[in-house]
Amino acid sequence: MLLDHIYLSLVPLVISVVLAVVLGLACHRFRWVNTVLVSVSNVLYTIPSLALFVIIPAVIGTSVLAPVNVVIALTLYTTTLLVRPVAEALAAVPDHVRAAATAMGFRPWRRFLTVELPLAVPVLAAGVRVGSVSNISLVSVGALIGTGGLGVLFTDGFRQRYLAPIIVGIVLTMVLALVVDLILVVLRNALTPWTKAGRS
Repeated sequence: MLLDHIYLSLVPLVISVVLAVVLGLACHRFRWVNTVLVSVSNVLYTIPSLALFVIIPAVIGTSVLAPVNVVIALTLYTTTLLVRPVAEALAAVPDHVRAAATAMGFRPWRRFLTVELPLAVPVLAAGVRVGSVSNISLVSVGALIGTGGLGVLFTDGFRQRYLAPIIVGIVLTMVLALVVDLILVVLRNALTPWTKAGRS
């Protein structure tokens, strides 16, 4: 159950980071894209997760119990959570930094990947940390429609009126969230060594 929970929560997170970077760049480059995506994101985020778990199978034709439904739903949620911060972080990159990179011969894509995106990592990392905790908690909701994960311990415990599996599920969910958050902090620090040097 723990392995299922890790898969169902972290796979959408990884996909969402890639999508958010691409969409955030589009929002940064084109104002109309930013307006459309922000509006769509606000609408998607208001849809209850349980309803989305049920709607997706009807849209893509999968079984209600298919884990891919949870992956798609959480990918949508997390992407909507990350797009705006990424776009704002890219917009906050100082113009003189871009100008310096251009003067050094950096083409647009190389400048984005080696200058602009690294400077946006702290903001992106903060959003990813929130998204990871959100995913880890929302995966438990999927147990109500029969998907795997630690949420099964909750549903079984309530059905049997037995407290032990509920407590185990809560503890494991909290530990998983803390471990993932710690890993993300370490990864952020490794990707942004200049922030540590600046604090020093």
